[in-house]
Amino acid sequence: MKQPRHKYMNLTRSTRSVGAAVLAERAPVLLNGDHLTVPEFERRYEAMPENCRAELIEGVVVMAPPISTDHSDGHGGLYLLLKTYALYTERVSAGLCASFRIDGMNEYQPDIFLRIDDSKGRSKVAADRLVEGAPELVAEIAVSSVGYDLHEKKRVYERCGAQEYLVWQVRERQFHWFVMEKGAYVELASEDGILKSRVFPGLWIDARSLLAGEELKALRVLQKGLKTAGHKTFVRNLKKSA
Repeated sequence: MKQPRHKYMNLTRSTRSVGAAVLAERAPVLLNGDHLTVPEFERRYEAMPENCRAELIEGVVVMAPPISTDHSDGHGGLYLLLKTYALYTERVSAGLCASFRIDGMNEYQPDIFLRIDDSKGRSKVAADRLVEGAPELVAEIAVSSVGYDLHEKKRVYERCGAQEYLVWQVRERQFHWFVMEKGAYVELASEDGILKSRVFPGLWIDARSLLAGEELKALRVLQKGLKTAGHKTFVRNLKKSA
């Protein structure tokens, strides 16, 4: 569900509905394929119904289709792992579908993300509670969106400095993890099916178990990563930066 934003964020549903109705009189309807800037995209998006989800990809509006069970199942499994990592890693946050102003022509709602808190991280929470800049790690569950996720979005995240980018092609049963090397993405190689983050030490993802729907097994592998010396050092260094 689209989250309430901007000046309507703290108002009641009834008050927000009145405000949205007034805004709708001023803003054209947001349509798939519109060519817009980020400010105009946000102006039109605010006037749309709450169940509307859309992103601006290289200046073009892309409306999200209905979410399938293929998408939701994969989403839940991967979020379980990233959220668990964040719970054990002070100053790291995991989230779902928050809006990121990547640059002047791109505003995304990544399925899942990990970001380091503002004082140390690459992205910042703005006054209106949207995030500006790319998070350290982005994950997309690709079903109908695979064309964008592996092409336009990948190029934008690479250009804007997202350090790691995961794309899970659910129906194809493929798991891609791209990492930044010298300003360009390369695909991370697994170690016996386990992918180990370079930005977040101890974040170990058992891709084989996720693809097989064995989430508890994947969770046990993550717990091993959380016990490594690398993770302990990472947490200690983040605390020093507070």
